[in-house]
Amino acid sequence: MTNKVKPRGAYPHVKVVGDFIFVSGTSSRRADNSIAGVDIIDEMGTKKLNIEEQTRAVLKNIEKNLHSVGANLQDVVDVSSFLVNMNDFAGYNKVYAEFFDKETGPARTTVAVHQLPHPDLVVEIKVTAYKRQG
Repeated sequence: MTNKVKPRGAYPHVKVVGDFIFVSGTSSRRADNSIAGVDIIDEMGTKKLNIEEQTRAVLKNIEKNLHSVGANLQDVVDVSSFLVNMNDFAGYNKVYAEFFDKETGPARTTVAVHQLPHPDLVVEIKVTAYKRQG
């Protein structure tokens, strides 16, 4: 089994253009196609979708994508986040602060969306990083 998540369409996870690094919208999907932050809570298959766990997994997936081109989260200059439910904003924001400092971190936009590519996803994040090449 591979340790790398494959894109679900005709796009790369990471695109380097000059000194800029663009990371496509990233979810908490794992290499085996399971989704972090999805807990079955009863025998009927009821799910609890955990925004904090999903956000943490998304940012770790982004970090892996950046590492694949010699960059890291400190190189991120802009973040676009998509939440299915703005009631999840506090949990998302709490975890986001574990990865980025409010004074020195990247610019950020967070918007609500109707849905994401899988019904168990509650957050997707895309980033732009800047790292001088060579």
